[in-house]
Amino acid sequence: MTIVVIARWLALPLLAVALVVACDDGEGGDDSAEPLRIGYLADRSGSLAELGDVISVGVELAVQHINEAGGVLGRDVELLFGDTKVNPTQGVEEARRLVDVEGVQAMVGAISSTVTLAVTESVIGPSGVVMITPSASSPALSTSNDNDFLFRSAPSDVAKGVVLAALAEEEGLDNVGLLYRDDAYGQGSAEVFIDNFPGNVTAASYSALGQPTYLAELQQAASGGADLLVVIAFPGEAEVFLRESIENEVFTKFVFADATRSESLAAMIGPEHLEGMKGTAPGSSAQEPSTAAWNRAYIAQFGEEPARAYVREGYDAVIAIALAAEAAGSTDSAAIRDQLRNVVQPPGRTVLAGPEGVAAALEAVRSGEEIDYDGAASPLDWNATGDLQTGFVEIWEYRGGKIVPIESRPFDLR
Repeated sequence: MTIVVIARWLALPLLAVALVVACDDGEGGDDSAEPLRIGYLADRSGSLAELGDVISVGVELAVQHINEAGGVLGRDVELLFGDTKVNPTQGVEEARRLVDVEGVQAMVGAISSTVTLAVTESVIGPSGVVMITPSASSPALSTSNDNDFLFRSAPSDVAKGVVLAALAEEEGLDNVGLLYRDDAYGQGSAEVFIDNFPGNVTAASYSALGQPTYLAELQQAASGGADLLVVIAFPGEAEVFLRESIENEVFTKFVFADATRSESLAAMIGPEHLEGMKGTAPGSSAQEPSTAAWNRAYIAQFGEEPARAYVREGYDAVIAIALAAEAAGSTDSAAIRDQLRNVVQPPGRTVLAGPEGVAAALEAVRSGEEIDYDGAASPLDWNATGDLQTGFVEIWEYRGGKIVPIESRPFDLR
């Protein structure tokens, strides 16, 4: 048996994923069938590198569970990686390399909304390669020129921004400052927040290219008399302006959007400065059977549930692609796209996340049975634009430098 190891970067040494291809062994499926090759397009070295590494754990865990269950069409799934550096040009170049050189038939990514939008309109739509983003949340993606090849396994800001506005209101506030990243992610999140917050919002944006100081923008956000700042930013930038805000006593109280749900950020700022402050992020409910099954499998492998959001969403993206390919009987990207909604919605036998659930799902599809995969994070009930119609948004809090989930609120956009 010949083993070919696929080039990759591993997010955590605890996760040993068999990303290999078994060749010429006379076993398994049709040797002429092309293996399913999935590209993971994420930030590896920019301001979202921490998040890219975290999501990779869910992506690689999904590949492990699929390959342990016999792979797709009798072949192990291959996983390849591309580094976007949170740069749209770099993201497009890496996406083209994955498609044109590496021959991936599907992608998970990108991580940021701006890169996802650029990749979608330059590569995904024109090339007809299906992509599921586990984290990009801008409403602009819903109207992108994707030819129905872009899906999300995480909620849009149409859902998350509403909960963020409700959280700020519930904190007893009717006047807030808002500082947001001037890109697709920040603009979309800010717009939804402003539209849904019933009080006064004094907003300021900052350059997505980064700045040495954010004092002018902080002062602008404080000019309406608010003493709390709503933060829509990436962790690397937030570290700079949160410290600057605290040291200059512009704002010392904050409410955070999803990208700043980071224990590393709290450690760098000083846990005491963020104690008791809350934020939102994509969530899940342990009361859902699929989430509970996935949580048990994750804890068995890693010892505890993931501390960051989007791990489950990365897992779900890979599983949905694999099940769709198996249902299509093909690794052709258009065929995968055409089956994506079918394998995650009724009618069909409900199947769950986790190794046992994935194995049962693949076996059911191989037997010609219709399935309804309920994801680890959400039911994956995609609408006509590939957006989630239902799911959960988590409310969390910094306590002693740790992220403590408070509740998961369901949303329904149907």
